[in-house]
Amino acid sequence: QVQLAESGGGLVQAGGSLMLSCAASGRTFSVNRMAWFRQAPGKEREFVAGCTWIGTYTGYLDSVKGRFTIFRYDANKTVHLQMTSLKPVDTAVYYCAAAGGPFSRLREQYAYWGQGTQVTVSS
Repeated sequence: QVQLAESGGGLVQAGGSLMLSCAASGRTFSVNRMAWFRQAPGKEREFVAGCTWIGTYTGYLDSVKGRFTIFRYDANKTVHLQMTSLKPVDTAVYYCAAAGGPFSRLREQYAYWGQGTQVTVSS
């Protein structure tokens, strides 16, 4: 099993920045891909950004490209999501997810999930 612990959510004004962090523990040797998803009220959970350890691939949702950056620390399975130029439409609960295997944007291909952290962007 792998456990994921998220931190860093909060309330910020439009145009501001936040950084989310996710630390994996447990059987982390089995993890190759980690990602951030988000879910706004009444909407489906969507992929935001992801990365892999083998191949060091990263990918982003089109609407966050140039504003969000995902980066990882190799020493332990930790990823951060730096979010800048935040907009009210970015308001959602953000979830960290992890799994083995290659890069994926598909929610169903992630076996492990964090509890989620609320990000609220006021206009």
